[in-house]
Amino acid sequence: MSSDPSIDWPELERRALAVRLNAHAPYSSYQVGAALLCRSGRVFLGCNVENASYGLSLCAERSAVAHMIAAGDKDPVAIVIATRGPTAGSPCGMCRQVLAEFALDLPVRLIVDGLPSATRDTSLAVLLPDAFRRDSL
Repeated sequence: MSSDPSIDWPELERRALAVRLNAHAPYSSYQVGAALLCRSGRVFLGCNVENASYGLSLCAERSAVAHMIAAGDKDPVAIVIATRGPTAGSPCGMCRQVLAEFALDLPVRLIVDGLPSATRDTSLAVLLPDAFRRDSL
């Protein structure tokens, strides 16, 4: 998965960590950044945006997907998600489902700001087995 030479993982990590700092997280103080690489070579960034009405909050991963779609791209090939804490945070179920709309076997790298030993490589197919997709309709 992460051995694909066309994916510049260090650059995606750098960009996910940088955008993480822009997160609006006044309630949880849990900033998340995402860097979504598309086949076109474009990288779309997202960060979490919390709201006093918690259900209206937007996760970093869905923010990156929204930027991708708004820019006219639809073919993601990798994502890096940057969090803080002792372990790498994994995408919530809603984000997993949204990502699965575009790339079920998407390589996913989970990183922790300042803690390289916590990096974890996985895939969306592992994180969301038996995803609900177009062929389910």
